[in-house]
Amino acid sequence: MFSKSSRYKKLEDVVVVDRDGKRSASKALRLIPEVDGEFLHTVEETDRLDHLAYKYYKQPRKWWRICDANPDYPFPSALLGKDVMVVEQFPLIIDHEEDEPLWPDVLADFTGLVGVEHVRLVKEEVDLVERIETVGTDTVTLIVPLYRYWMIVRYNGMNLDSKQLMDRMTGLGLTVGPPEIVGRVGKSIVIPPNTVV
Repeated sequence: MFSKSSRYKKLEDVVVVDRDGKRSASKALRLIPEVDGEFLHTVEETDRLDHLAYKYYKQPRKWWRICDANPDYPFPSALLGKDVMVVEQFPLIIDHEEDEPLWPDVLADFTGLVGVEHVRLVKEEVDLVERIETVGTDTVTLIVPLYRYWMIVRYNGMNLDSKQLMDRMTGLGLTVGPPEIVGRVGKSIVIPPNTVV
């Protein structure tokens, strides 16, 4: 039984037969409709879908319209960055490029952890610095790049946490700073027009 405002109410009734031959009444599969609309909302830490639906439609039960307009997110909680899968970037402190660890070994170690879905290493040149070195009896000035490093890890927050990952990095000889969550906060989602589908 569906309320008169339900998006499932108008779907066709079907009979489903399971592998044992048992028949059950059901509704046809609801396909996500094409949604047009260019209005964007910037996600904030305190956002909830029902609150956004009320803000834009004056009807909190229309939260599913926002989900339909953002099909890249498999669950409503993921749309607002409250997914069980966590993405964090860990700054790595490496003084000299020659002190870099063996990245393939680091990646292999993390990829093998239960709960880790994806690992990516980022190396970004941030500046050029002068370094004075003595070569024999000569003193030379070298211009060398200064790099910033991050390890970005997507993991299941039910299996792991930041501290476990930092301990693992430290165990591999890495010096790591406090992580930063990479999420939906500050990013945009589509708010579709208030139409009935």
